[in-house]
Amino acid sequence: MSAVLPNSHAGHHDHAHDDHHHAPTGWRRWVFATNHKDIGTLYLLFSFTMLMIGGVLAMLIRAELFQPGLQLVNPELFNQLTTMHGLIMVFGAIMPAFVGFANWMIPLQIGASDMAFARMNNFSFWLLIPAGLTLVGSFFMPGGAPAAGWTLYAPLTLQMGPSMDASIFAMHIMGASSIMGAINIIVTILNMRAPGMTLMKMPMFCWTWLITAYLLIAVMPVLAGAITMTLTDRHFGTSFFNPAGGGDPVMYQHIFWFFGHPEVYIMILPAFGIISQVVPAFARKRLFGYASMVYAVAAIAILSFIVWAHHMFTTGMPVTGQLFFMYATMLIAVPTAVKIFNWIATMWRGSMTFETPMLFAVGFIFVFTIGGFTGLIPAVAPIDTQIQDTYYIIAHFHYVLVAGSLFALYAGFYYWAPKWTGVMYNEGRGKIHFWWSMLSFNLTFFPMHFLGLAGMPRRYADYPMQFADFNMVASIGGFLFGLAQVYFFVAVVMPVMRGQGQKAPQRPWEGAEGLEWEVPSPAPFHTFENPPKLDATATRVVG
Repeated sequence: MSAVLPNSHAGHHDHAHDDHHHAPTGWRRWVFATNHKDIGTLYLLFSFTMLMIGGVLAMLIRAELFQPGLQLVNPELFNQLTTMHGLIMVFGAIMPAFVGFANWMIPLQIGASDMAFARMNNFSFWLLIPAGLTLVGSFFMPGGAPAAGWTLYAPLTLQMGPSMDASIFAMHIMGASSIMGAINIIVTILNMRAPGMTLMKMPMFCWTWLITAYLLIAVMPVLAGAITMTLTDRHFGTSFFNPAGGGDPVMYQHIFWFFGHPEVYIMILPAFGIISQVVPAFARKRLFGYASMVYAVAAIAILSFIVWAHHMFTTGMPVTGQLFFMYATMLIAVPTAVKIFNWIATMWRGSMTFETPMLFAVGFIFVFTIGGFTGLIPAVAPIDTQIQDTYYIIAHFHYVLVAGSLFALYAGFYYWAPKWTGVMYNEGRGKIHFWWSMLSFNLTFFPMHFLGLAGMPRRYADYPMQFADFNMVASIGGFLFGLAQVYFFVAVVMPVMRGQGQKAPQRPWEGAEGLEWEVPSPAPFHTFENPPKLDATATRVVG
């Protein structure tokens, strides 16, 4: 299978690399990629494309809501837009972006030559392309795209056109891709660490991804079960979620949220890992409370399985059930608070400088904390009955998903891009991107708290007059935020991909620690062909 050269050294790790130690070129390099760096790049480009598509849908939503009355789209299309915006952003933008980071960084951080299963890695990426095309293409099917909300609640899903089946198929494929990616990450981290790198010496990013990967393997099959039951209800005469046949639509919600709540932690734990890499580098200190960070991530992952029904306080559950899920939800705030405390303690009396990665990291901590607090409020069941399915909820989860996951991805991009591309990004443009994103994000989503508290329901194409002002502000903010991301791609990403900018040193950040800074910039096609010998801290290569 593998092309090991005759003179190769003993113990040579050549995991199915058919490339005779020279980088393949042309289209073959990308189609048949087995190199973790190339696959990481593909994932990142795919997720950014999907972010832009999801962003266009969001712009259409905000354009419709700019003023009261029906302006641009009919309510049915509006529901399609909200549904597909959610599905594309979650499964097409945020999750693949983190997997791209994992592919790029985990082998570099643990001193491995590549991911454990290089060919499966290629397969798990290429599965995303047909799935993404199917999701986006569902708009052009008879009856248009699914309009049941991204949560795909029965009985709406039983009434949708053929696009519903296409979307179910697409999500199955994306789920398979996620599971393969997760298996690959677990095996890589557990089996391929350089000698001397114990689990408790690993970078935090590897830890968060190890735990996230277990979450993925645990919950993706649950989603697959839920949408398969929807499919059989639609076509094969079963009645899992159809009350007429003895089914229960609420059961769907239970199964969906048993996946859905760990899913939101799948989208934030790798973000915590990135922030735990960036903050120490720019505070020029070691991460405060490393062990407590690891335990906190594990605690969040375990608790994420027992909070799902806080999405369902208004479905008529018994008070005992409400109490359990309310307390469990409040409890999960504790390990999260431990992490925020540790980041602040890391910054405390550090020699901080505020380059773009640090700006995004500090911005993340600030805005994510707001998102965390706004999540504690609907955790209280009697309050939730007032604000469920209002714009308050939209505000809350965008504060943790945009200002959480997306800002952390940006922090990671600015932090590692010099290593990926070999050139420094333009610092001035990076700072413009940060401030523009930060201000426009808050302009978009902060007013939604007030809209929600005043009672404006989500997923509605029209609204009464009293909500007009805040909606106008939110729409203007949304368009500004969307433009900021286009600016980021054109003014920051394109130049570094083309190699424009000053040459990056091996360690561009003074306080950065870890094995990824022990290889040249740009990172060579093959790194750590022989397992490196590490110092006692497992952050430097000594031989």
